[in-house]
Amino acid sequence: MLTETDQKIDIKSLTLPELQQVLTDMGEKAFRAKQMYQWMHEKLAGGYEEMSNLSVALKEKCQEKFWYCSLGIVQVQESKLDGTRKYLFALRDGNVVESVWMKYKHGNSVCISSQVGCRMGCRFCASTLDGLERNLTPSEMLEQIYAITKHTGERVSNVVVMGTGEPLDNYDNLLRFLKLLTDENGLNISQRNVTVSTCGIVPEIKRLSREGLQITLALSLHASNDEKRRKLMPIANKYSIQELMEACEEYFRHTGRRITFEYSLVGGVNDTDEDAEELSRLAGKLCCHVNLIPVNPIKERDYVQSEAKRVLAFKNKLERNKINVTIRREMGRDIDGACGQLRRKHIQETKP
Repeated sequence: MLTETDQKIDIKSLTLPELQQVLTDMGEKAFRAKQMYQWMHEKLAGGYEEMSNLSVALKEKCQEKFWYCSLGIVQVQESKLDGTRKYLFALRDGNVVESVWMKYKHGNSVCISSQVGCRMGCRFCASTLDGLERNLTPSEMLEQIYAITKHTGERVSNVVVMGTGEPLDNYDNLLRFLKLLTDENGLNISQRNVTVSTCGIVPEIKRLSREGLQITLALSLHASNDEKRRKLMPIANKYSIQELMEACEEYFRHTGRRITFEYSLVGGVNDTDEDAEELSRLAGKLCCHVNLIPVNPIKERDYVQSEAKRVLAFKNKLERNKINVTIRREMGRDIDGACGQLRRKHIQETKP
């Protein structure tokens, strides 16, 4: 059943031309749309009441016709080690979603969620334990960045869509979010500073390659052969590694953008010398970068992090095979670092 809010237009998810059309249909001048758009996406207004150059009558009409997305901060965890902050936000329907703010020398990076929960079922991930609740709207994805920008008082220069959810399982909303995020009339974040992660939905990777975007695509690979990948990631039962590699080649061919392979190292599962050799053969055929991630253990699974010397040996093996590789710097190790952990903890604590 639709609530009154659901029946309203989601104003923060409208592009500037769409907003101009809606406002002119309401009898307003087109320039009002530019003013409102700047209030929402540049000045990050918390509501219509902050839009000081709009008339009271227009604000009242907007209140009636539009839903204005604004997220409430439920909890903030801050790392004592590196200042990383993990945010838990309340959505309008009572759901919660998490995001992470990370401070680097080259600028501030925010990792956002694209869904409430996830249905992909990756075995080492806390996000998927309770399944998928719903997709996030473009405005709810944007608002995670806006709320963090206002809370920290610092500009965000890099955005990673790698939190809870599978972005390509929410394709249309993701695409609209990317266009709004990189619009010169809003935050104007460069497309080259945006990374979208996927567990490997082949048709959507191919579709994304033809959208004319310059974002970085990060593929959660996590295994170098189909047998191991199927044990870790249910999506591997649908799409083989061969199909994935073909989709990655197509992405590079259309965009010229190097693919990132995310590879979570699980102790005794996918971190052997043979795995490294196999991964080298896969990566060697593509213009790609391998990002090794010591897996974040979660209590619901018995997977353990590879030992530091094994991680280093794995990296050295790839480098000897001329593969471009890094070990991801662990941020926020002393807080609920893994995707979905903070949300799940909150759900369990507040459950009747």
